Amino acid sequence: MPLRAERGDVTTMTTDAIVNAANTSLAPGGGVCGAIHRAAGPELALACRRLGGCATGDAKATPGFELPARWVIHAVGPVWHGGDQGESELLASCYRRCLEVARDLPNCHSVAFPAISTGIYGYPPRPAAQIAVTTLRAGDDAWFHDLVLVAFDGGTYDTYLELLAT
Repeated sequence: MPLRAERGDVTTMTTDAIVNAANTSLAPGGGVCGAIHRAAGPELALACRRLGGCATGDAKATPGFELPARWVIHAVGPVWHGGDQGESELLASCYRRCLEVARDLPNCHSVAFPAISTGIYGYPPRPAAQIAVTTLRAGDDAWFHDLVLVAFDGGTYDTYLELLAT
């Protein structure tokens, strides 16, 4: 399965699905979550409310509405508490669950991921990138023809490129 990095805005990706770094209530928030909700339109918040929330480490899907992507997979990453409260396992679970949810969506063979938990949730970017790359590579599956790690900033993009080269 091709895994690559791209620098840009996840809301503009033309993959079958994009991942939203969501909160447990799946409500519009700040950062990438707020950007996705704004780009998708008000129908996204209504669809999220119908899902009844989502546990940390899990993921659920909605249509993409006004986004170029047909689907949004809402993944709830962990809040960073220093690394000794299961954060790495929960973050890896997010990436695994996104792949599982995507496999269950009709004709979903490409997924774009933002850097989950590295914004207001405070997860250190490099360890988060290592978990993303390792977990997505371990999910080797012929189902997907394109998995994209989308970096909004240059530092995260450079980290993804370095990790993908190893």
